[in-house]
Amino acid sequence: MKTKLDQLLESIDPARTLDQVSARADKALNSFEFKSGIIEDWGEFRITLLEFYRHVENVILNIPSFRSSNPDFDWGRCCQLLMKEFGASGGEKAAFELVRTGVEGGLYSVLKAVARRMMAEYAGNEIAARIAFFWDSLSSEEKLALPDEYLNKYGHLLPYELTSGSAARIRVNFPKVLEEHPNIIRSLRDIGRK
Repeated sequence: MKTKLDQLLESIDPARTLDQVSARADKALNSFEFKSGIIEDWGEFRITLLEFYRHVENVILNIPSFRSSNPDFDWGRCCQLLMKEFGASGGEKAAFELVRTGVEGGLYSVLKAVARRMMAEYAGNEIAARIAFFWDSLSSEEKLALPDEYLNKYGHLLPYELTSGSAARIRVNFPKVLEEHPNIIRSLRDIGRK
């Protein structure tokens, strides 16, 4: 019989979260039409990225062609992703240089980076929401017992520094540990495929 923890971990398994969102992001990337791999005009670059951002979001969330009423807000969200990918000081400018010159894959590599960052963000949000709903449904006693069950089943996958002694860091940050679980499992599965 599956425990509550088993049921949660099954619901956040990478095959049900990360892989599905990744497949939708790939579908969005492959279905986005653009005129040229090189864009030399800032305004055209901004419009292309805004359209791509909206397209990826629509595909990931299964929303049919929703258009934002606030492009500046979407541009800010897009710039946040570009900063994470290309550097905190001027990520959008670095991305524009790649697109303008066509180096390092040009526009396609920038779009791919945006899609990858969006996939990680949306999959992470989905996983965190499932964990929060699960965690809020537990009694205090269950919250105290759950790390022991997790450590018995999955402690061998975690770094020794975290599991040594009483595994206090895991116990204190257990919902965060659960949020990382799909990434750990995905990494292990990827090792088996190589």
